[in-house]
Amino acid sequence: MTEHYYSAKPTTAHELNQIQVNLRGKDFTFITDAGVFSKKEIDFGSKLLIETMSMNRKDSVLDVGCGYGPIGISAALLADQGRVTMVDINERAVLLSRDNAKRNGVNNVTVLQSDLLAQVVDQTFNCILTNPPIRAGKTIVHEIFVQAYAALVPGGQLWVVIQKKQGAPSAFAKLETLFGNVIEVTKDKGYRIFKATKIN
Repeated sequence: MTEHYYSAKPTTAHELNQIQVNLRGKDFTFITDAGVFSKKEIDFGSKLLIETMSMNRKDSVLDVGCGYGPIGISAALLADQGRVTMVDINERAVLLSRDNAKRNGVNNVTVLQSDLLAQVVDQTFNCILTNPPIRAGKTIVHEIFVQAYAALVPGGQLWVVIQKKQGAPSAFAKLETLFGNVIEVTKDKGYRIFKATKIN
C-alpha cells in the first residue's frame, strides 16, 4: 500500500529539513521530515489560512490535521491567553509539532495523535482550524466538518482552507448544510478560506 502523509505510522526514511519563515509578523523555525505534509516549505494554503484566521486571545482552539504545526503554533500566539489543541493521525507529525512548539517558545499547546477528532470528543472549542487532507478523499474531509460542528460551542467558528479544483464548491455546500452560516473570507491562487459559524 502506498504511504501517505495521513498514514498513522510512517515508515519512510527520515529526512529532516529546517524551514525558516515569517508568519503574521513573527519569525518561526520549523523542523520537518519525510512522511509529513508539505515537508519542504509551508504550503500556500496553510499560509493563507494563518494570515486570514482570527480568534480571541482566550479562545480554546483546535487544529485538525496539524502536520508539523505551523497553523496551530501560529494560533497559539493569537490565543495567547487560551489553549490550542493540535491533532493529527500521523505519529511523526505529532512528534514534530511538539518539538516545533518548544523550538518556537510556544507553551499553550497540546498535541495529540488522533484519527480526526477521536481523542477530543469530550472537549469543546471556540475555534477550529483545518487544512484538510484532500488526498484522503471527500468523505474524510466532510467528516471533519461534521465532527467539528459537534465540537464547537454555540457561536464557535470553523476555518477551512481548500482549493477550488480540489473540492471547494462541494465543501462549501456541505458546510452550509451543517452550519447554515458560511462565508468565503478570502481567495487567492485558487485557494478559498471559508468561515462557518455555529449558530446554536
